[in-house]
Formats: sequence, structure tokens, C-alpha cells
Amino acid sequence: RLVIFSVFNISRTEAETAASSGSSCVSMKSDWSLSHPPNLSDGPEPSNQRKLFIETALQDNVLDMGTRDLQQDSSQPVDELLHRVSKRHKTSLKNKYENLFEGIKAPENRTLLNRIYTQLYIIEGESEEVNKEHEVLQMEQTQRKSLQDSPINCLDIFKPLQLRTVLTKGIAGIGKTVSVQKFILDWAEVKANQDVDFMFVLQFRELNLIKDDQYSLHELLCVFHPELKDLDPKIYDVCKAVFIFDGLDESRIPLEFEECEKVSDVSLTSSVSVLMTNLFKGDLLPSAHIWITSRPAAANQIPPQFINRVTEIQGFTDPQKEEYFRKRISDQDQAQKIISHIKTARSLHIMCHIPVFCWISSTVLQRIMDQDSDTEIPKTLTEMYSHFLLTQINMKKEKYEEKDERDTQKLLESNRTMLLKLAELAFNQLMKGNVMFYEDDLLDSGIDITEASVHSGIFTEIFREECVIYQRKVYCFVHLSFQEFLAALYVLHCYQNQNTKVLQMFKAWCLQWSENVKLEELLCGAVHNAVHSKNGHLDLFLRFLLGISLEANQRILQGLLTPTHTNLEKTIEYINKVIKNYHGLSTDRSINLLLCLFEMNNQSLSREIQEYLKTKKVSQVKLSPGQCTALANMILISEEVLDELDLKQYNTFKKGYSRLVPAVSVCRKALLADSNLTEESCKIISSALQSVNSPLKYLDLSNNDLQDSGVELLSAGLKSSHCKLQILRLSGCMVTEEGCSSLASALKINPSHLRELDLTYNYPGETGVKLLSDLVLDPHCKLETLRMEHGGKSRMKTGLKKYACYLTLDPNTAHTRLFLSEGNRKVKSVDKDLPYPDHPDRFKFCEQVLSVESLTGRCYWEVEWGGNRADIGVSYRGISRTGGSECWFGNNKLSWSLLCWGDRDFSHYVRHSTSYHCVGSPPLWSRRVGVYLDHPDGALSFYSVSPDTDTLTRFHTFRTTFTEPLYAGLRVYHHLSVCEIE
Repeated sequence: RLVIFSVFNISRTEAETAASSGSSCVSMKSDWSLSHPPNLSDGPEPSNQRKLFIETALQDNVLDMGTRDLQQDSSQPVDELLHRVSKRHKTSLKNKYENLFEGIKAPENRTLLNRIYTQLYIIEGESEEVNKEHEVLQMEQTQRKSLQDSPINCLDIFKPLQLRTVLTKGIAGIGKTVSVQKFILDWAEVKANQDVDFMFVLQFRELNLIKDDQYSLHELLCVFHPELKDLDPKIYDVCKAVFIFDGLDESRIPLEFEECEKVSDVSLTSSVSVLMTNLFKGDLLPSAHIWITSRPAAANQIPPQFINRVTEIQGFTDPQKEEYFRKRISDQDQAQKIISHIKTARSLHIMCHIPVFCWISSTVLQRIMDQDSDTEIPKTLTEMYSHFLLTQINMKKEKYEEKDERDTQKLLESNRTMLLKLAELAFNQLMKGNVMFYEDDLLDSGIDITEASVHSGIFTEIFREECVIYQRKVYCFVHLSFQEFLAALYVLHCYQNQNTKVLQMFKAWCLQWSENVKLEELLCGAVHNAVHSKNGHLDLFLRFLLGISLEANQRILQGLLTPTHTNLEKTIEYINKVIKNYHGLSTDRSINLLLCLFEMNNQSLSREIQEYLKTKKVSQVKLSPGQCTALANMILISEEVLDELDLKQYNTFKKGYSRLVPAVSVCRKALLADSNLTEESCKIISSALQSVNSPLKYLDLSNNDLQDSGVELLSAGLKSSHCKLQILRLSGCMVTEEGCSSLASALKINPSHLRELDLTYNYPGETGVKLLSDLVLDPHCKLETLRMEHGGKSRMKTGLKKYACYLTLDPNTAHTRLFLSEGNRKVKSVDKDLPYPDHPDRFKFCEQVLSVESLTGRCYWEVEWGGNRADIGVSYRGISRTGGSECWFGNNKLSWSLLCWGDRDFSHYVRHSTSYHCVGSPPLWSRRVGVYLDHPDGALSFYSVSPDTDTLTRFHTFRTTFTEPLYAGLRVYHHLSVCEIE
């Protein structure tokens, strides 16, 4: 531990007394102490473990640490000395991390972090294939799939399992470093994670500067935290330490995990690379916690077997984007105008999920609006970044020359030399994959180090200079996207000046290239290179290059570039050809090319682009049927076979789901369950099954009221010799023996592929069961698995009512102040304890009751509640009956609940374990709640039931894995009734 005496609240003298009391000491290193250091949050240690830890530590001389201060004053207790070192360490970190800077680190840009910090949205897990596509596009287009219902607080990054190594991914500017900063500051200010003794912060941009030097781990830490120099290195073996490695993507240090010398001693000298590799592998300080942050494309430098948890920062949600602008811009009318403008410029709105881009946008748009000029407000990324460049240079004029230069051409001409050198640096380093630069990188682009220092102060947020370890300097652009913008600008400059060395990089797209290359040839070459990029790292660069090629954008940058009228029709034609004819084109490459057309002011597909992108914000935006049609078209245009199409991920209306159905023709696995499919949908699916090139092998149409007419249409597709469907799920589709007959007939005609058929929760009748069962026994038919259980006439009800179950409340579980009536289907809270007999299942702390019937399979029931509040949910039988709030439904890991409020604007909340959030208010102030449990599928949904039409409006769906039967649970504040369902 950091302070052994502080942990156990004993002094040095008391420890020595304990050691000399006759107790036998264990003559070995304490494996217990290394793998299980005492945790302050766990309370006192058992006396025998406490004694063993002290004795063993004394045996190893861990407690008897000599320090320089102690040598000077041997009477001073060691715990007080180490406490002072710890306090000094926290003070140092607090001073370093309490301020947040927007732009360069200058006093005028400084703001207290705690005053403006907004919790970022962090999820556990990551999107599939996250490392293989350009990161900005991924965030624009990929719907992230969280492995849990609630986001992760950055302060709890190692909880609840006390994991050793956590990797947090996030694109440039998304808030990784700010999250780290908040984590450190709250510890330094004694607000969180006080069971941690030390936090060591190591930034890769600084480690790069000493990567060739030799250190022990203790010496390395003292380089970055000089206040620790007096500590004995043995302390690391018994303290709880957190190592934070920020910016793995900025690392230039090789990590050789397979061929790396083993280092397990903190005093052993080795290279920085070897020390870090051994830390990550766990050979060095195996009890330490490690937090690594990285951009997605660089995260694979560390093998997955050394990572215990992966999290991802997703940046701003749509509401948070607006919140940012309203907080940053004091004039709320102006803030609203900026928000409205960004919403109409969809490519800008999407990019605003990145906090840095929000700052760029507000900087540009505020200045344009403040000037009240005739300047056209930017609508594309290229326009926005061009104006940002002008804004920052003009700020230099105002600061250093006290003059606002409105002639942008003169402004650019006066700074042309340095800007072009920065653009060359941006291009050269982008091609190498570098986002952090050092003196050698600047010299390669003709930038003198002194010149860079001067201009980094002038150009403020364009090019940052930062003093780090030993006051050595590192440089970067405000954001990766701005580096890509300047790199594109440099390529066009090279074209205008016929710099053939650079232009040759884009020649690969065709064999013939004239000596005086045309711009359209250059652009087509850039398109070719970007399309064939393995990780999409040229996508945004390409978008900027095509945007800057427009004469209108060159006029904005006149002074750096010479406006040149060019016919870009051939480039546009080539892009469209690639989209339509290149079968190896990934979806992201296809969409990026569509966005390139948008940057070129080609409006032919702009509407479809916007609609497609909107669908990728499915958790926040409810899509109209027209938007769903556009999304399906985008999927079809990509001409790439999708592995899976899951309609559950989209938030839309009933008609919207049917508009998405055409996309099944280009997917291998179609999950269309519970999507309100129509007869027309069945026709489209049937047509897709009959397509010559149909990839469909898995089709789930469960919980759609298709009835026999819909199944007959599907059977027509199954008959086709082109149909290769292997798995068909029609569970809960209101199928009778007539529909079963259609299916049996189709499988007799085409028996070669279907292996599994699910007809559970239908009404097949004896005839239907026999027709299909005979096919399982038919040697010519491939059908192997036939499921027809849970059938009956009751399954012919529409919607969820087909799963209705009859529930009664268990008096043996009811709290003594709950009165049951009407056959134990109504419960009311009373003022006095009722004379219930003692029973181990009875709730004793809170007024709750469980159902008699256990819930498995699919079950639906409705509850009507009165009073100001009610909790309705489900629970495992093992939920606590005594104790405190942990026995409330939804307030633990064993139960899930919907909290209905009648006195808080009728807002409702869902709760499970640590997750608690509002799900809105029911329409028409309904007091009737529907609960649907799909136990095998791990889905629990809560609905508002309309009092007039019985229409269901979904509040929320929990998705998890249920491991045992559940029971309906009610927490009663006034009265509730289990409803009859007809």
C-alpha cells in the first residue's frame, strides 16, 4: 500500500511492537499482499490477514523504508512522511489537471474543468470491425451496440470487477484525454477512487521523447512525477496503483509482446519499450491497474489477451450537441441560429458528435454572424474548415496588429509561406499515420524550430505547440480532420505548381498519365487510392480534396491557391461508376463517395445521403417511413451483401419497418421479428427468396401477425429452386393448419435447403402438425428441426395478447401492510400490519409482492395502478426480503422494474441495478401498463396501454440473458390490479 501504517491506522512503533511480540514471521514474499492489496472501500481486513500482511511486510523491510527525509529526521513516523508525499503528489496532479483548455494552453483559453465538464457517453464493448474503417465515418454511420443498458461513468472505469487493464477507444477529439483528466482530478481532490494510493500519468507524446533512454520503472515514474523521488521502490509491490497511458495512437515506441525480455523488478533498468511491454503483459507489477486510451485504428498494438475490458467513448448525442452550443455561446438567440443552421447542414451536424468540431463550428459561425457581413454561412466541411483557417489568422491580426483584416486574399498572402509549410507537414505525416510531430518532422518539411514556436503562438488553434518532459516541445494540429484538410490543400497546391513528386502518389489508378496531368485525372487517382485503402484513412482527406477542387472554395482560399475553373463532371461520373459497379466496395467506402459528391455540390444523391445518415442515429431519432425508404435504397446502392439486417435497431413507425424490408435482398441474415410486417412485406420477401443471386439463409419473421395469407406468399418463395433459405422462424405469426399446408407443399417441391422451422406459439392443429412432422421423417427433405410447442387457439389473438398469461399474487410473499383481494389479483396498501403468518418468502422491508406463477417462455400481462406511484416489474425468486433499498424491485441485479409516477409530470422511469433513467410519459395519461417477457430471447418490454383503444406504446426494452424463471413483482404505494386480457 501507499501508506502501510495509514491503511491499518497504526504507527511505526506499533508495527515494530507487533513484529517483536513473539509471533512467527512468514519468510517469503506475500503473494496475498501483491494480488490482494487492502482496499479501503472494503472495510477492515480480518485480523489474521491484517497481521500476516504487517509481519510479511516487515520481514521484507517494506515498512522500514528509508527516505531522504526520514534520514534527516528519524523520529518522524513513516506513515506521516509517506502521507506528506502522497499529499504532495495529489497537489501536483491537481495543479496540472484542474484547468481545461480549448485551443492552445494559454491563460485566455483556461477554464476550470469542474465548471464545464459534461459526462461523455461511454459504453462497454465496441462495434464489430472497429479498426478497419476510417474513424470519423464510423461514428457517422455505425450504430454502436452497447453490451449493457447503461453508459459507464469514467470514474468507474475499473468497476465493478476491479479489472487490471482497461482499453478505452475513441476517435480524435472525442474526449479521451478529458475523461482521463476528470478521473485524475477527482482522485486528487479526494472525491473518488480513494482506495487508490497512486495514480501515475504517462502520455505517449512525452514517452516518445525518451524512448531511446534506459530507466528502471521507478526512475521513469520520477521523471514524470518528481515528487515521488524519495519513495523506496519497494512500495510499488504493496500499494494499489493506477497507471494511465494516454494516447496510444501517438506512440512511436515499438511494443514487442512476443519477443520481449522479461522484467519483473521495478529497480531493474531497461528501455522504455521493455518496461511498458512488461507492464501491459503483467510481468511487472501484476497487481497494478492500467488504463490505456487510443484512437481505434491504433488500439490493436496491444494483443487482446492482455486487455480485460474494452470501452468506447461515443462523444455527444444530439441533445448534448445543442447543450454545448447553448453553454458556450452566451447570446442564446445566436446560439439557436447556429444550432438551426447546423441541423440543416447534415454533414456538419453529424460531425458535431466530436466535441472539438463543435468548438470549430461555434468559432467560425459566431465570427461570421458577429461581423454581420455578406459572407455565405458554410454548409460543407470544406467551407467550414476554410473559414476556420481564415478566422484563426484574422485573430492573429487582431491580437498582434490590432487590425481586423477583411481582405482575406491579403490575409492569406501575408501568411502563405508558413501555411504551405504546415500543409506540407500535414500531408507528409498523414501519409505516415502520425498525428504528433517533433523537431525532426518539422525540419523535414522545411520548418525551423524557432519559426514554429513563433507561428504556433500566432496561429493559435491551427497548430499547437506544447512543452512536455524536460521542456521539450511536441506539435500537433487542432484535430486530425484539420490535418487532413491542410494535407488536401497541399496536394492541390502541388498540382497548381506541378510538383510531380507528390502527384505521382495518385497515379496508380490508370497506366496512362500525361506529363501535364489534368486535375480530373489527379482526383480520380485520389478516389482510386481511397477506395482501395485498407483502413479508410484517406476518406476524409479525399472529401476535402474534392471540396477544395471547387472554384468557389478556391476563391475562399485565394492567396494560398489560384482559383481555377475546372470541369469536374468526369470525376463525378467516375465516382458514380465506382459506387454502382465496384462489387468489392464496402458500405463505408460507398457512403464516403456519396459524401464526396455532396462536398462537390452535386445534389443528385444528397437527399439519400442525409436520410441514410439519419438512420444511423437510431437511438435518438425516430425515422419517418420516407427516411426508411431512403435507407433501404442506400443499402441496395452499396451492392455489398450484408451479413445481418436487424430491424430492431431502428426506431420508426409501423409503416417504416415495411419500407426497410427491400434490403433483405442483399443480406444473409434478416431479423425482422416484431416489426408489424404487412402482406406487401411478405410479397417483397418472397420475391427476394426467388432471386437468382439471393443470399438469404436465415429469416426471422416471429411476432408478426402474418396469418395464413402471408405464409402462403412466403411459401411461393420457398418453392423456388433459387431459394437457399436454411432457417425460418415464424413463431407467433397466427399460423393455422392452412398455413402449415402451404409450407409443407413448398418444402416437398424444394426440399434441399431448409433445415430448421420454428412454428411455436401458433395454432397448427393436428393436421398441420402431421403434415410437417412427416417431412422431418422424409429422407429426401433436409428439414431436421421442427418446433411447434406452445400452440393453441389462444395464439390467434393479434399483437402481444397472444402471449397473455393468468397471474395471481402470492400472499406468502406479501408485506404485512398489503391487503390482497379479488382472488389475489388486486392489492392495496393499508396503515396497519395484517395478521399474516411468518414465512421466509415474505417481504419485510418494503411493501412488495411477487406472483405465484413463474414466468418462462413468452408471457404478457397488464397491470392498472392508482395513487401517485407504483413499481411494476419482474424478479428472480432469490431477491432479498430484508435489508435496505437493495431489496426494491429494479434496485439490484436480480430484478427489473418500471417506476410509474403520478406527481412528476407523469414521467416514468426504468431501473435495473445501477441503471436508472426516464423513459417519458404515457400517452393520454394512461395508468395501465403492459409487460412482455420473452425469456429465451432475453427481452423484457414495458408498454403504456391506451385506455380507449388498447393500443400499446413501448416505454423501454431491457435486453439481457435470463438464467432462471422470473416472477411478476409489484411495489405498492396505493393500489394495483392485475388486469383481465380478452
